[in-house]
Amino acid sequence: MDTLIANISEFFSYVVNQLSSMRVVDFVDIALVSVLFFYVFVFIRDRRAGKLAVGVLFLLLGVAVSELANMRAMSFILQNIVQVGMVALIVIFQPELRSMLEKMGGNSIKGISRLSESKDSAAKMELINEICEACQNLSESRTGALIAIEGVTKLGDEIRSGVIVNADVSRYIIGNIFFNKAPLHDGAMIIRDGRIHACGCFLPLSENHDIIKELGTRHRAAIGLSEVSDAFVIVVSEETGMISVARDGKLKRNFDKYSLREQLETFYELEDKKSKNPVKKIRDGIPKKKNTKGGRDSEG
Repeated sequence: MDTLIANISEFFSYVVNQLSSMRVVDFVDIALVSVLFFYVFVFIRDRRAGKLAVGVLFLLLGVAVSELANMRAMSFILQNIVQVGMVALIVIFQPELRSMLEKMGGNSIKGISRLSESKDSAAKMELINEICEACQNLSESRTGALIAIEGVTKLGDEIRSGVIVNADVSRYIIGNIFFNKAPLHDGAMIIRDGRIHACGCFLPLSENHDIIKELGTRHRAAIGLSEVSDAFVIVVSEETGMISVARDGKLKRNFDKYSLREQLETFYELEDKKSKNPVKKIRDGIPKKKNTKGGRDSEG
């Protein structure tokens, strides 16, 4: 018993000595490494890298075992595989790595820009209202539509694939563009800085094999763009009239104009200003049509 107590006391003394000898830079180092591991975990969890990560771990375990067992031939082979494999991983996951870095840089820019930008809430609310009314009209007439609202990540490549319009956001203009016989109705509309910037744009299709088969090209394009940018992408199904929203590689379905407005207000960061607007309070107090469909998550 005395030996156990002595061992415990010695262990705690060792821990205290180690902590007392640590510098401030050591704590910063630990924090940075923790953040790095967190982003690596999120990267693996949200993408198709999960099974591959397990394979890499088994490969590293094999290297360690071969080193401990002094298996020279096996150790030589596995070490060379690891060296070549690191380069191969960068090539294989180039789109995902680019997306992650773009979002990290975009979020940093967004944090800085908040300090200097003053947003016009009335103009934003009018913009949101026009988009919601347009989507509701398109849904009722079962007219297919694909609308991408640009966030911090610029959509220059997608814009160059379409036609520059540079028009005010209006429910009537949106309805005319997506009219079945209109020349630009098949592509995506991109809204930048509160204006319809381009139409007829091509968006990258998602390569996620878990997307449910009933979703068409519009939905796959919406998910694909949301995987590589922070854009807010709205899809109106031509077959069912269902309104869906794609963000961060995930699709939510069954929206109406009320639930869509809530999502857009969150996107434009107006939720905190709603409580300060007396007109908004009165309007929110009026009973709305109950949205029984909500905006449930979809596998696609």
